[in-house]
Amino acid sequence: MTPGNASFVTEFILLGLTNLPYLQLPLFCLFLLMYVATVLGNMCLITLIGLNSHLHTPMYFFLFNLSFIDLCYSSVFTPKMLTNFISKNIISYRGCMTQLYFLCFFGISEAYVLTSMAYDRYVAICNPLLYNVVMSSKVCSSLMFGSYLMAFSGATAHTGCMLRLTFCDANTVNHYLCDILPLLRLSCTSTYMNELVVFIVAGINVIVPSVTIFVSYGFILSSILRISSTEGKSKAFSTCSSHIVALSLFFGSGAFMYLQPSSAMSMDEGKISSVFYTNVVPLMNPFIYSLRNKDIKCAVRKTSSKQVLIRNRVIYVVCYTEADSVCLNKIH
Repeated sequence: MTPGNASFVTEFILLGLTNLPYLQLPLFCLFLLMYVATVLGNMCLITLIGLNSHLHTPMYFFLFNLSFIDLCYSSVFTPKMLTNFISKNIISYRGCMTQLYFLCFFGISEAYVLTSMAYDRYVAICNPLLYNVVMSSKVCSSLMFGSYLMAFSGATAHTGCMLRLTFCDANTVNHYLCDILPLLRLSCTSTYMNELVVFIVAGINVIVPSVTIFVSYGFILSSILRISSTEGKSKAFSTCSSHIVALSLFFGSGAFMYLQPSSAMSMDEGKISSVFYTNVVPLMNPFIYSLRNKDIKCAVRKTSSKQVLIRNRVIYVVCYTEADSVCLNKIH
């Protein structure tokens, strides 16, 4: 359709996760609880790592960035998603493109941060004596810079290709967010170039990290099997198990969504897959990395002790100022 004959779209309607009325309220409550837990969990990790100097190590540097990305990632689309459960969800064209850009940016960032964490575990287990040299602050910063650079490149490529498309009368997106594949189905111009870019960019950003992770864990497994003590093997496996769970959830759902022809997958399947990498993964990461982590538990105890100490000092100052000996006795 030529521009002169087209009625161009200025806003999109997001259909949401389901159109069944009796599921709207339960799903709203479920995803609201998930979002609150995601925000609190990631904020707690960010705060703990920032306040405790013994957590200022490469492993927790990457975990700090992962929590920041998950916090931003879930906030890109969840508020709109929650709105859709209780009212008709309309998003402007610019808002949709902005959401698409940040969805791609934080999604690709997470893939490379998880890859950096796998490399960190490889160095820690396979070359423990050289760990501080190999994983220097400069190397860690370079890995994070590379992660954000790849994310910027991928998000710019996807969004730039989407901006060149023409959307005519159809403006109903069969999804709860402005994702690439649902938008491509609304275009009234050729999407061949977009699908090619999706396949190339998604392929690079899934296959390259996946291969790096598999190679890293291949060496890790080889090193673990050479450990003679059962306790040492158990400790090494425990160190890697949480990361493997997070990797499986994120890359598995992402590959299912993007690494197949759009015609081979229904949008209902795509929505279910999207829930995993957009909602479940940011929610689970703080729990995966903290529940069995002794350093995090220690940091929680130290932070709690500091808060109690600060509170008691404040009371002491107030009591001392007011010369209230009874109050001082209550503190002890």
